[in-house]
Amino acid sequence: MQVYLVGGAVRDRILGHPVVEKDYVVVGATPDQLIAQGFQPVGKDFPVFLHPETKEEYALARTERKSGHGYHGFEFFTAPDVSLEEDLIRRDLTINAMAMDDEGQVIDPYHGLEDLNQKILRHVSDAFIEDPLRVLRVARFAARYHAYGFQVADETLDLMRKLAQSGELNTLTPERVWKETSRALMEEHADIYFDVLRQCGALKVLFPEIDALFGVPQRPEYHPEIDCGIHTLMSLKQACKANYSLDVRYAVLVHDLGKALTPAEELPRHIMHEERGIQPVTEISERLHVPTLTKQLALAVCKEHLKCHQAFTLKAGTLWRLLQRLDVLRRPERVEAFVQACECDARGRLGLENREYPQAKYILEAVNVVRSIKASDLPTDVKGPDIGEMLIQRRIEAIAELKHGQHTA
Repeated sequence: MQVYLVGGAVRDRILGHPVVEKDYVVVGATPDQLIAQGFQPVGKDFPVFLHPETKEEYALARTERKSGHGYHGFEFFTAPDVSLEEDLIRRDLTINAMAMDDEGQVIDPYHGLEDLNQKILRHVSDAFIEDPLRVLRVARFAARYHAYGFQVADETLDLMRKLAQSGELNTLTPERVWKETSRALMEEHADIYFDVLRQCGALKVLFPEIDALFGVPQRPEYHPEIDCGIHTLMSLKQACKANYSLDVRYAVLVHDLGKALTPAEELPRHIMHEERGIQPVTEISERLHVPTLTKQLALAVCKEHLKCHQAFTLKAGTLWRLLQRLDVLRRPERVEAFVQACECDARGRLGLENREYPQAKYILEAVNVVRSIKASDLPTDVKGPDIGEMLIQRRIEAIAELKHGQHTA
């Protein structure tokens, strides 16, 4: 029985990238042998075991055969005579098809080291096209390793295009698409994920609302980059640069979906794009089974982002009602996330990436002001419904005072 470290742990160790989790392949063993050594079986489709002490995953070497549609449509075969090379060839990319023995020796039958050195994401074999999930995984790897200079090999992009055209992407479950996409959104260069998906045609299949933004013009005096799709990815880059949360990054990604629905005769203006965006943001969020709070922030940013940009010109009562809609008294952190997303929108424009966004400070100061006014501060003779009305009045007055201070500063 031989045990090898495989996959991402080998790749990242060679790159000097943090190793998050370790996976092992066991060659020359049976399930009974591992169970006898205290390993706990956990695999449903094929034998995977947890180490009795480290709880790391150990899988018996296996081969696979396509037997149906989608990424579940495979039959797996394990036996003591399945070789390490047979196990590795079923993997997606050459840089993920390396193994390391317990002495640190790298086993590299498919030239993953060469592709690591040349910074290429290349499929191991033509069996790549049998698993539609690999389109998303390659795009996510392209995002993760963009800072290292990695590019997807042309021949791998060709296979990704074939998968996008085959209808196989439609067999992916919403949960799996969201899992890969949410992981990609948290990468330092999340925009590359969507760029690669667009290059291979998968964006149009899985995220048609986002794909529809590309080629739609905007007014150059506000958007020097002009293209709505380019603006979306530039805004997402800002969210990544600031290391904002997943909720903020997703909200930034979908904040302008309404612009794809602007009538052609109105272009390049986008009057009422916020209202038009509500339906596509709702549809994409529900289709992907996006978590509720993530979806709620995305809808709020879609509907209200122009008001954030116009914060200094809003009347005190209008700003109070905006803060109310954002649930400022119960969830001030949601207002902060909203402002962060709007800031990314303002900076996701060609040549304006480092512009000041004083609206953020102003709105967050307004949050602190209105939250500091409590019912206990009111005169004791104020009773019943009058309490709520006076609280609103005082909060609006406090915002007005803050606004006056902004003008005189």
